[in-house]
Amino acid sequence: MSYFEKLYRNGELLGRAKLVYLYLHDRCDAEQKAWPGIKRMAADLSLSRSTVKRAIRDLEKAGLIRKEPHCRENGGTTSNRYFLID
Repeated sequence: MSYFEKLYRNGELLGRAKLVYLYLHDRCDAEQKAWPGIKRMAADLSLSRSTVKRAIRDLEKAGLIRKEPHCRENGGTTSNRYFLID
């Protein structure tokens, strides 16, 4: 069975969510963690920022990713961390 079989066979996920998942998978480190910004993902995938945000919510709801907010040392916010769930 392919690594992505669960993604391909999930009839409830829209194409936008599948595309964002593949994007995150492509950018993961050894810990299955990726941290691209919404603006970067939208530009790279030719999607709107709101479409990327909806896709991330869909992936979280489906239990395929976990999103964690991330802050800089000075307290400012930076890109979220996205963890792929096997």
